[in-house]
Amino acid sequence: MYTTLGATRIVVSRLCFGTLSLGPLQAGLSIAAGKRLIRRALELGVNFIDTAQSYNTYPYIREAVKGWQEPVVVATKSYDYTAEGMARSLEEARQELDRDVIDIFLLHEQETPLTLAGHRPALEYLLEAKERGLVRAVGISSHTVAAVRAAAVMPEIDIIHPLYNEAGLGILDGSREEMLAAITLARSNGKGIYAMKALGGGHLGKQARRALEFVLTTPVIDAVAVGMQSPEEVEVNVSWFSGSEPAPELIERVRAKRRRLLIEDWCQGCGSCVKRCPQGALSLVDRRVVVNPDKCILCGYCAGACRDFCLKVI
Repeated sequence: MYTTLGATRIVVSRLCFGTLSLGPLQAGLSIAAGKRLIRRALELGVNFIDTAQSYNTYPYIREAVKGWQEPVVVATKSYDYTAEGMARSLEEARQELDRDVIDIFLLHEQETPLTLAGHRPALEYLLEAKERGLVRAVGISSHTVAAVRAAAVMPEIDIIHPLYNEAGLGILDGSREEMLAAITLARSNGKGIYAMKALGGGHLGKQARRALEFVLTTPVIDAVAVGMQSPEEVEVNVSWFSGSEPAPELIERVRAKRRRLLIEDWCQGCGSCVKRCPQGALSLVDRRVVVNPDKCILCGYCAGACRDFCLKVI
């Protein structure tokens, strides 16, 4: 159930608790409810938690790990591209999570070698913070083959958090096979790999176990981040990642739950979310945002761009 992320000495559970699903961009759970879910995962052996500055889920994690005696590995991310901005992001994470050291800090959603070059000042700051002992490992998250391939050959990158699933859903610039080739290159260079969107934003939910096993049994992938919003999802995923079979009634309750992108009636059609959507799933029709469900992977990033709080994954 545990592994080491690449050439780092960071030992994590192969199931990573993705907290995007708990916060205001998706379920909007209370701090107490989110804390209970994370704490239950910790009790079942999960020691790896994924978050980001934009998710606004630091308080859930802080409360869940308060008083917990075993090590917990937390990975976070920031869009900041300047050294000054990244310094603020790191300090915010340390304060909000109540942790002196952030285990893993990633440049959020890198797209191309040019994006990486543009974020170089922020990366340099993280590398400096690593030398000072404030960060244990640095890296990137990405939905693109190009960024993964570029980061794979950067010796200063420790961790890569790529989008990868059986159907190749959500990969912006290539096929599943091309993404696997980039991940394989990265792994051969000692990068730690923990994948995202194994269920393709819910599109692979009907064959969830097969989809998770496909990613989990890919030899070059160390761990998989999975968003969870209910006790049943925690129990089922821990069972599957442990190689056991959960109770049938738990599986049925999880399968009965469907998620979708809610667009409220008060949408003004400003288009900010359309520009923000990495999948090109949103468009403006008669000054109102509409979603193409075949493209939407329910990442919730569009919600963070909406000034009027019109969008949410529910």
